[in-house]
Amino acid sequence: MSEEPLEEWAARRDRRRTSDQQITGTRRAVPLAPGINAAHLAPDEPRLLLERDGDGRWTPVGVAENAAEAAAFLHPS
Repeated sequence: MSEEPLEEWAARRDRRRTSDQQITGTRRAVPLAPGINAAHLAPDEPRLLLERDGDGRWTPVGVAENAAEAAAFLHPS
């Protein structure tokens, strides 16, 4: 097995990060229950609400009491 040169790995990582930012948008809700990482699991558990700042980093902005409140944050009317 040959090793990938560091420069190629870094370029691939940067492309993936760029595509992830395009897919995920500017808001995210993360379940706070341990072991839960999908939106449809534990709908009554709280979620940490995150928004992208001007530098592209995720910044906490609040906590939703459940998945319904998180959905309202993610998709405002």
